[in-house]
Amino acid sequence: MDAEAAKYIGAGLAVLPLFGVGIGLGILFGNFMQGAFRNPSATQGLTGNFFIAFALTEATGLFALVIAFLILFS
Repeated sequence: MDAEAAKYIGAGLAVLPLFGVGIGLGILFGNFMQGAFRNPSATQGLTGNFFIAFALTEATGLFALVIAFLILFS
């Protein structure tokens, strides 16, 4: 196997966690919106936790993307 082909395979495998991040963000937003519509008065208390969970989930995706770029361009 050529080294260039191995880099492409490695970068492709490093991007696989992005599927999980997309699914996780969809579930996160969906459940937050469902909870906010059911009980609008509790939305203020949940917003901080929502943004923390969003940031951690998105950071996982960004780390996976950075690793894929490092594999691809180094």
